[in-house]
Amino acid sequence: MTKVNVFHDATGNTLVVWFGNPEAEVDTEETGDEIVLMKDKDGKVIGFEKLNFLSQSEEPVRIAFETFATDTADRFAT
Repeated sequence: MTKVNVFHDATGNTLVVWFGNPEAEVDTEETGDEIVLMKDKDGKVIGFEKLNFLSQSEEPVRIAFETFATDTADRFAT
C-alpha cells in the first residue's frame, strides 16, 4: 500500500499532498491553475501543492481517497 502524506498550511493557504518520497523531489512544474507538481529524477509526479487553498470552516481539513484498478500498460505509459 502506498503512503500518502497531506499537509495543510492555514497560514500560507496551501495544501500539499505527497504520494511519493518528498526527499526524491528534484523538479517542480507550475500548471497555471495554482497547482505545483513535484517530480522525481525520472519526471514522475510524486506530489502536488495547491496554492491559495482556503478552507471553508475552522474544522480540520478532511480528504478522502479512492483507489481503482488500471491497465498495467496505462500506468507505465510516457
